[in-house]
Amino acid sequence: MQECARLPEAELCHPFGDSTAVFKVAGRMFAAVSLADRPGRITLKCDPGYGAALVDQYQEITPGYHMSKRHWITVTLSAALAPDLVEDLISESYQLVLRKSSRAAR
Repeated sequence: MQECARLPEAELCHPFGDSTAVFKVAGRMFAAVSLADRPGRITLKCDPGYGAALVDQYQEITPGYHMSKRHWITVTLSAALAPDLVEDLISESYQLVLRKSSRAAR
């Protein structure tokens, strides 16, 4: 969750209640962190092809929970996943949302 909060202009809100932290950039969600689940889970925007490959490769990564299964993935945080991978996925989600927001503003 700290990785999400460190990103420039990231905003934290709780539109789904206290058990889910949502991070937005430019008014659009890039991460949803379940605060109630143990181990923790984070749902992130992801390129469809890359997301499908990740789902095939890692049992801890599944299609997005309560989100578009094509454009979102849910990552169960466990010791089996490298922290660098999770940080990269958070950064990629942030960049995807930011790029889409920039295009929409034009």
